[in-house]
Amino acid sequence: MTPRPDLHGVFLARHGETNDNREPARFQGFTDTPLNDTGRAQAHELAERVAGDGIRALWSSDLIRASETAEIVGARLGLEPRFDPRLREGMRGRWEGHLMADIERKEPELYAAWRRGGAEFRFPGGESLLEQQQRVTAALLDIHATALLPALVVCHGGSIRVMLCEDDARGLDAFHDFHVPNVAVIPL
Repeated sequence: MTPRPDLHGVFLARHGETNDNREPARFQGFTDTPLNDTGRAQAHELAERVAGDGIRALWSSDLIRASETAEIVGARLGLEPRFDPRLREGMRGRWEGHLMADIERKEPELYAAWRRGGAEFRFPGGESLLEQQQRVTAALLDIHATALLPALVVCHGGSIRVMLCEDDARGLDAFHDFHVPNVAVIPL
C-alpha cells in the first residue's frame, strides 16, 4: 500500500440525495442524476454546517448532483464552485441506470466480484476502482497545490470511498467497508 500524499486542508463532501441513491438503489456512475427535494434540503444543511469553517475554495464534480450541491453551498459561503470532471463517480459502464438488485440477480458472479472490491475490479464497459482512485487523487493533489485551503470538494460516495481506502492496509479491498451518507464531510 502506498501512503496517501498529504492533503491536509481538503475536505470531501458527498452530494445530496437523488432518486437513484434511495432504496432500491441504482448504479449512477456518470449518469447525470439531479438532486431530489430531500437532496436540496440536505445541501442547505451542509452549507450551514460548514459556514463557520473558514472554507476558502469550493470544488465540485461536474455531474449535476454534485454541482447543484456545490452551488447551494457556494451561495451560502459566498464562493463560486470550480468544476473538475476528475472528481466524478466511477464510470459504472453498462450497469449505469440499473438497480443494484437486478444486477445481482442477472450477473451474480460479476456482482459478487464487485462486492469484494479490490484494485482489479472493473465495471463492465467502465473503469476499475484503481483507475477511479488515481483520477480522484490527481484532482485532489491539484486542488491542494492551489494553496487556497481549507477547500471543500463536493463529489460522490465512491470517490470518497476510494480515497478512504488509501489509508486502509487492505487498500481497495476495503471499498465496501466504508459507508458515506449523503452530505457527509470527510477531512483528508
